[in-house]
Amino acid sequence: MTPIATPLYAQVGVGTPPPGDAKILFDGTKQSLHTHWTYWEGPRLATSLPIKWALVKDPVDKGMVVNSNDPAAAGGKYGAADIVTKQKFRDFRLHIELLIANKGGNSGVYLQNRYEIQVLDGDSTKHGMGAVINETPSPYHAYKGLGQWNAYDLVFRAARFKNGRRIEKAMVTLYFNGIKVHHNQTINQVWGGRNSGIDGGNNGGKGITDTPGGLKLQAEGHNVLYRNIWIKELDLKTADTDF
Repeated sequence: MTPIATPLYAQVGVGTPPPGDAKILFDGTKQSLHTHWTYWEGPRLATSLPIKWALVKDPVDKGMVVNSNDPAAAGGKYGAADIVTKQKFRDFRLHIELLIANKGGNSGVYLQNRYEIQVLDGDSTKHGMGAVINETPSPYHAYKGLGQWNAYDLVFRAARFKNGRRIEKAMVTLYFNGIKVHHNQTINQVWGGRNSGIDGGNNGGKGITDTPGGLKLQAEGHNVLYRNIWIKELDLKTADTDF
């Protein structure tokens, strides 16, 4: 009997290939980096184009990857050299792979340049690895550790509004290295203030607005590497991100 293939949208984990209708945001080339990404022009921006994130050899496999250790972010100055996609998104399926090279390495994956999925070695609190930052416990058990490739696979649904008022909060389901760690998790606000992302300076991060945003990767002055980043736009009619 011929085995039934798992649909691409349900595949998760390191090495997951993009479906044919996904957009490849980073494939290890300078062209993909400079075509799809730019610096986030937040209040703390301290650098200028072209992007200074270095392409380096993959320390585990073949190919090239990008290092988030932008010189402008030295000392953990988040917001100084974060990169964000030029395209803005509402609902989407995202795959991204990350490797933390050194103890305490810190970065972050921001959905709509608002809501952070934390990337932080050594922290298993609500501010730690794999957490919807400050809103869920860290699923630290799913983390492979330093020098290893890890994968976030998620479906995100943007907040919904009526007459300018938020009536449904943003929602995410996340697999961390193939393990479902957050299921239909609602997200209340933007954390980290105005230097963190869109709406961070609005009413203490609670003033969420009805505007799309790009996928953002945070520079915090650490050697955190990224590869195999792809996204598929969705239109989720109901508040359900399960997959």
